[in-house]
Amino acid sequence: MATVDDVRRLALALPRTAEHLIHDRVKFRIGRIVYLALSRDETVLGFAFPKEERAALVASAPEKFSLPSRASDLRYHWAEVRLAALGADELAELVTDAWRMCVPASVARAHLGTDGD
Repeated sequence: MATVDDVRRLALALPRTAEHLIHDRVKFRIGRIVYLALSRDETVLGFAFPKEERAALVASAPEKFSLPSRASDLRYHWAEVRLAALGADELAELVTDAWRMCVPASVARAHLGTDGD
């Protein structure tokens, strides 16, 4: 089971990431771009995710993943996951992929030692 501390540890290890408390919610940003956000009760993690792939993600594991809870957030590249449903490896992949969507490709390449894709 993934925890808030796991999210924090993974996110803050990524270049250019900063943690912010906005409207009583912990968010992780690169500059002004939010790529992870915890619900107020810290049970759900919102994360950057390609909107054209969201339906398939949710359909693959509806007990785990969901569309953004606020209708106004459907316009963004965003999905949500229940933290209790995630294992450590899955959380690490999710956090890294969300970060890669928001950071310059050169930063991703330098940090991950890959082509950033």
